[in-house]
Amino acid sequence: MSIIKSNGYSVTVGNHSLKALNAFLKKKHFSSHFVICDENTLQHCLPLLITNCPILSDAEIIEMESGEQSKDLAVSAHIWQTLLEHKADSNSVIINLGGGVVSDLGGFCAAVYKRGISFINVPTSLLAMADASVGGKTAIDFGGIKNSIGLFAQPAAVFVYPTFLNSLPEKHYKNGMAEVFKIALISDKKFWDELKRGYLNFVSVEQIEKSIVLKNNSVLKDPFDKGLRKSLNFGHTIGHALEAVLLGTKTELLHGEAVVIGMLVESHIALQKKLITQKQGLEIFYVLHRFFQPKKINEKHSEKILKLIRNDKKTSANKPRFALVSGIGKCKVDVEVTETQIKKAVEFFNKSVKFNV
Repeated sequence: MSIIKSNGYSVTVGNHSLKALNAFLKKKHFSSHFVICDENTLQHCLPLLITNCPILSDAEIIEMESGEQSKDLAVSAHIWQTLLEHKADSNSVIINLGGGVVSDLGGFCAAVYKRGISFINVPTSLLAMADASVGGKTAIDFGGIKNSIGLFAQPAAVFVYPTFLNSLPEKHYKNGMAEVFKIALISDKKFWDELKRGYLNFVSVEQIEKSIVLKNNSVLKDPFDKGLRKSLNFGHTIGHALEAVLLGTKTELLHGEAVVIGMLVESHIALQKKLITQKQGLEIFYVLHRFFQPKKINEKHSEKILKLIRNDKKTSANKPRFALVSGIGKCKVDVEVTETQIKKAVEFFNKSVKFNV
């Protein structure tokens, strides 16, 4: 078991992390415990949590529906109502047992309930373990824009229990690997080289730890997303817009699926701006295509995607600003990008998918 120090809290990783959670809760003497989970983590993860963390055997369970559509005000209101009904006070704690949606939503609800109560993230998906549960970003979606309502709020602690991945469907496993590849591509060439030689259906505990450490390095240096931490947004400007456009449709994408497409499109923008060489661009395209087999972007969504980018929080004075790779293992933030460059990159991406490059 290893412990990673973050911004006022610790991330505990390993097969004994849930026992460490039990000890943490005993020490803190919270007045009441609430566990937020979805129907999947309720079935597959909650029994393991209770077995290893018996102090939660009397916790109030708040179930929500899985999926991005739950990150809204209605579900938030349901959680707040449940907290009120069970007399949650300022010394209560919420344990977010789930993936990125649960940690985003649960953290947001905890951060604003009675001006803020403690919350703990217990990530159950690879996406949440490697990325979403660490860093203190909480949010819900609003007005069709992903994460448009939220705030920075640090968890009291994070406990990563890799055994939860045993019940994770392959589709969601690949969803998480997208963020692992991203953090390597923007910050650690050696890690990227290790990943590209490996197998997508296997990730070691050490690689999960490495992803957390790399993200944590950015978070510690730039906790409020003013500079270096913006590099973590690589792939997300296009990815978030695409994810929002397709939400609720038959072709809806998971976050990681959208981010892979975002990384490919944004890598071509980096190539257009001469931030990467032709060789580096081809390597990125080859590796991400080989591991993730992304889908084409339907041309009918192009204008909607551009409209959402105009409303993106990184856009300034109506000029889109991107975090773009500037080499393998490096990234440049606040790069001004034109809509013409975006359209050209999407066109190239679609051709590359069509011809299976």
